[in-house]
Amino acid sequence: QVQLVESGGGSVQAGGSLRLSCGASGFTYSRPCMAWFRQAPGKEREGVATIDYIGRTLYADSVRGRFTISQDNAKNSLYLQMNSLKPEDTAVYYCAARGYYYCSLRPTDFGYWGQGTQVTVSS
Repeated sequence: QVQLVESGGGSVQAGGSLRLSCGASGFTYSRPCMAWFRQAPGKEREGVATIDYIGRTLYADSVRGRFTISQDNAKNSLYLQMNSLKPEDTAVYYCAARGYYYCSLRPTDFGYWGQGTQVTVSS
């Protein structure tokens, strides 16, 4: 049974930084694509960043240059370093996994999800 557990959300002022973490367990596929998504109130869930099993990354245009996705395979952990945060980054952030090596930013491509962690950026 796959479990993804996010942590590290919180409230920060614009221009600040946060680091999200996701612990993964129960995943048997050896080459998963891991990703971060977010969903703001009244909006659809959107892809933020992905990373494949060899570390290749993909970012949404809205976060490229400000956010960095990384993973520690030995610890089965996924991270999202968020810098220069803006009020429009406010959302619930979700960790997701896909049992396939190819990465995308489409939520429908991912079958495993965490419970989400709230990030609030005030102006």
